[in-house]
Amino acid sequence: MERTAAGGVPGPAPVPGEAGLPEVAELLDGMPRQRGRLGATATTAPSPGDASAPLSRLGRPWRLLPTPTGTPFTLAYAAVLAVTSLVARYADPALVHSLHQGSSTDVAHLVGTPVTVLLASALWIAGGFVTPYTLAFLVVLTALERRIGGMRSAVVFLTGHVLATLATEVPVGLAVLLGHLPDSSLHRLDYGVSFGVATSIGALSGLLRPWLRWPVPALFGGMLIQDLVNLTDPLTNWGHLLALAIGIAMWPVVRGWRQADSAGPGRPHARVATGAR
Repeated sequence: MERTAAGGVPGPAPVPGEAGLPEVAELLDGMPRQRGRLGATATTAPSPGDASAPLSRLGRPWRLLPTPTGTPFTLAYAAVLAVTSLVARYADPALVHSLHQGSSTDVAHLVGTPVTVLLASALWIAGGFVTPYTLAFLVVLTALERRIGGMRSAVVFLTGHVLATLATEVPVGLAVLLGHLPDSSLHRLDYGVSFGVATSIGALSGLLRPWLRWPVPALFGGMLIQDLVNLTDPLTNWGHLLALAIGIAMWPVVRGWRQADSAGPGRPHARVATGAR
């Protein structure tokens, strides 16, 4: 970030003790920021104590997690997942199995009640609340919502969840129809948030600084490929890779949203401080 305002007019005087920090802040610009700072251009210098300043967040790691005012969608969604995880852990196993089965996005349910199961399946975390995907959900959705807002983050998440689900279940239905799989495959248990999380990781990567933009999805994709090679759950593993690709394909959309918010009403779109181009 430069310390001069647009047009070459000198900006605010440097804050004592801040010498040399703009360059570091530029490198760390991929950290999540509050929605209230989206109107700031790349030439705006962070003020002392500014909650959106990347360096101040470096010393406050809890800002990577959702808050009621900054990321209400992520916080509310996380609360729902916490409740359903408690139900899955402590409720009667027969009831839990029935709930999971009723929320499953298997072929039989997708044919009968597609909207219901596509939404219901996203209310559970496979394996319980304390999983790596839970941490990824909290950090990634928080960062994404701070950049593009709650409604748009929901669109990104649900787009990946729905498309990756259909991309993995439709072939199963066709294989059963052609006699290549048994009829029992129509009732394969399938639920969870992992497809939406994978899509959100892919989409968020497009808003990060160039030095993080490709390494993040490459590292995550490498983990997914390793799972596929190990054949832990081939259909789900393919779904994760497809979901990540869907998120990367949404880069033009999420960048357009971010640039529109940064430019503000009645102002031309400006390149924002995330370094997206």
